[in-house]
Parts: sequence; structure tokens; C-alpha cells
Amino acid sequence: MTPRLQSLYTFVLVARNGSMKEAARSLAITPGAVSQRIRDLETRHGGRLFARSRTGVSLTEAGRRLLDQLDQAFATIEEVSARCLQTGQANHLRINAAAGFASSWLVPRLGAFTGANPEISISIETEARLVDFRHEPVDLGIRHGLGRYPGLTAYRIAAPDMVVVASPKLLDAGPPLRAPADCLNFTLLQDQHRRDWPLWFKALGVSADGARYGPSFSDDGLLVRAAAEGQGLALVREFYMSDGYLAGKIVRALDVSCPVEFAYYLVGLPATFERPAVKRFLAWMIPEALPAFRSSDSRHALPLAE
Repeated sequence: MTPRLQSLYTFVLVARNGSMKEAARSLAITPGAVSQRIRDLETRHGGRLFARSRTGVSLTEAGRRLLDQLDQAFATIEEVSARCLQTGQANHLRINAAAGFASSWLVPRLGAFTGANPEISISIETEARLVDFRHEPVDLGIRHGLGRYPGLTAYRIAAPDMVVVASPKLLDAGPPLRAPADCLNFTLLQDQHRRDWPLWFKALGVSADGARYGPSFSDDGLLVRAAAEGQGLALVREFYMSDGYLAGKIVRALDVSCPVEFAYYLVGLPATFERPAVKRFLAWMIPEALPAFRSSDSRHALPLAE
């Protein structure tokens, strides 16, 4: 049976780098996955292709013969791929982002970037999944996490605080809301993991006994819409307060915010950030985002789930 192309390319990268860890970083996969591909290839080949040591790996004689047959072929493929990128896609950016961040923060501001850079076209997708940048036609991702993405380059964009929001009608009709403990007198709308409110109360030293929890929502946009309809209080990232669609429909219900450890990062393959169009997008996005959010003090940050 013919070996898979991805296993052969993995072999070439390991041979070039002398390290399975470096090959894994280039492929944006785990070292274990690289090791498995090499084992499968060695099984098909009928012998060892690498000699392992504490300092890395080196080619056996059989491995050297195989590399001689493959290296130039893959070098040609890489050159052709780079040339196609330069001529056909250099000024087109495909960005994957969380739906809430895209609709409430990115899209309202994107016109400023495209107006100043009319030669750069942008496509936005909001699928709730992790993108494989090496094997999918996506250039950049905006991810919410701790910034640790093996094999990828990540630039910290913003860490918006968590704030309590509600419909003005709900606040006018309900009991007074002056302190975090007063939130317990309202229905509390939940994130999909049902963790934000308990962690928020714990961080602020408030016992959550007797809390009335309402429905949970898999998308923050739905959570905010439920709050706008007066169904309860919502704990959301502060950029929703700048959403023009929600103007007057929700207000910040309590003058208390809680920083979080997680932040939004612009993520992609290292080579992607060498493209001029990507450099211009990054140079625009960071100064655009930083003034919009408070700086968070991670020493007392709320450890919300990714």
C-alpha cells in the first residue's frame, strides 16, 4: 500500500529539522502524532529511517536514501504553493472568529480597515470550531484562550472584563441592584458551561446559595438577546455594550467588573504573519482593540473556561 502523502512530508520535515518536536511545530500537530506517522512509515518501509537519541534524531542509511528521493519533490511543491499564494491570494484574508466577537466588535469596525486598504479583501466566518490552518483555506483565527497554541503565532488583542447587563425595564421593575449580592434577587442567565456566575460570585466573595439560575446558551449573542428581552441578568464580556444593535435594549446593571485570565488572540501560522496584508491587518487591529477595553489584572483574574 502506498504511504500517505502527509506521512512522507512529515518524514521530510523531521529529516530537515533533526527533531520531531520542530516538525510538530511546523505542522501544528503534537510530537506524538509526528512519532506515530514516522512509525507507520517505518513499518511500511520495513526498517528504521531514524536513529533516536536524547538530542534528537538522525537519518539511517535507509532514511538518507528515502530523503534523497523526496526532498526535492516537496521543495518544488512548496515553491509552487508559495508562488500561487503570492499571485492569487496575497491580498485576500480569510478570518475565523467567534460569532459574538465578530458581530459585536469586529464587524462594526471592519469598514475602517477596508476603507483604508481597498486592495485587501476580507472574508469572515464564525463557525464554532478550531481551525486547522495548515490544511484549511483559513488565514487567521481570533481565539479566546490563554495564548498557548503550539505551532502557531498568537498576538494578544484584548481581554475584556466581565460585566453584568440587563434590560432597563427589568431593572426598573425589579428590586434594587446596588451590590453583587443583589444579583441573587434576579434570574441569572447562564453561559453554556454554567460556570460564569458561580466563579464571579466566588471571585467577589459572595455566597451564591439560593441563586435562581435561568436557561443556558451556547452562544453569547443569544445570551445577550435573552437579557435584552428582560429574561434575567447576564454576565458577558464588556464589548457587547458597544453593539449598536443593542443600544437602549441592555444597560450595564452594576458598576462592578471582573477581569479574566483569558483574552482574545489573533492566531495563524508563523509564515502567514510575514504576508504584507496580514501585517497591515495586525497593525490596525491591536491599536484599535486596546483602547476599547480595560486592562485586566491577571493576579486576581476570574478563571473562566475557554
